[in-house]
Amino acid sequence: MSKIICSAAIRGAHKIVDMAEEKYEKVLKQFGPEQKIGFPNTGYYLPVIYSILGAPVKQLGDMKEIFQECRKLLPAPVSDQVWLPYLAPALDAGMATFFAEEMHEAMRYVEESDFYAKTEDPTDDCLWLGAADDVIFRKRGVEFVDGTAPGFAAILGTPSDPEVAEKIALELQQKNLYIFMHDQTDGISMPAQLAKQNVQIGWSTRLVPFGPTYTSAVFAMGFACRVALAFGGIKPGDFKGNLIYNKDRTFAFVIAFGPVSDEWYANAAGAINWGFPTISDWDIPQVLPTGICTYEHVVSQVPHDEIVQKAIEVRGLKVTVSKIDIPMAYGPAFEGERVRKDDLYLECGGGRSLGVELLVSKEMDEVQD
Repeated sequence: MSKIICSAAIRGAHKIVDMAEEKYEKVLKQFGPEQKIGFPNTGYYLPVIYSILGAPVKQLGDMKEIFQECRKLLPAPVSDQVWLPYLAPALDAGMATFFAEEMHEAMRYVEESDFYAKTEDPTDDCLWLGAADDVIFRKRGVEFVDGTAPGFAAILGTPSDPEVAEKIALELQQKNLYIFMHDQTDGISMPAQLAKQNVQIGWSTRLVPFGPTYTSAVFAMGFACRVALAFGGIKPGDFKGNLIYNKDRTFAFVIAFGPVSDEWYANAAGAINWGFPTISDWDIPQVLPTGICTYEHVVSQVPHDEIVQKAIEVRGLKVTVSKIDIPMAYGPAFEGERVRKDDLYLECGGGRSLGVELLVSKEMDEVQD
């Protein structure tokens, strides 16, 4: 695996764990070790930690052991002079990243209870939805099992052009995928760009704005872990079963737009544990040999008009969509979308237009039933 990528991922993991531990010490002093902790309205505690370690984190004090586990997983920074195999240490660093991010986000719910909307769709006051509660999960998670939704695209950052962002989102929707959006590029987020283009976002349209920072990427991984627990019969703590289930059954991938930071590399390394590759439009090193992922692990410099198709190919996903000659996009992703007046091509009847019913009568002996 690329030394440059692994070095950056390990550096990023150290930064993230340090950040989360610093936050932990602050929150612990303020609220105490018995403060209840977790994501809203869920029985899965902190789902990545619960799935991989089998540890139900219920109180702030429970996080101490998880941070110790993070430190065990974190490899030493890569030396410029010593060349070693880097894949396993990078994967461990990625797993520590998700543990730390999950605890960081859980503490955010304690410190800033109104940071996320906690609803199915964004509100006027809050664009970001945060972790999906069990009501949303039961409604949406089953789609990953019955084939209605083959997987999801976890998006970090955004293209600079709102029209390109809209086109990519639409193409992913037409492939029946969920789109989980995280972080920003140059201070611009993809949900904000879609909103400017009058695109409806939220769980109802499969365009889910999870959070404004890279740490919210753990919500996407937690959703995948919960699918394995709830519908795959995987037990908490069966990390191997969870990882293999998601590699074989949840066709997910990461799309990164713009410059890739050490923290993004760490998240990408974590996603590889589940068999989820990363596709980027930026000039970063590639990891093309197969191994953990079905095909390539990291593919870069992909043009925006090819990035969705490339991501689907790299993940090994086969999507068949019937083409219908109508002047609009269609598919299961649009089932919950509200049809606005400006989007109407034809309205027959209803509250704002005239309509009539035509009744044709015939003699009884002319009627065939």
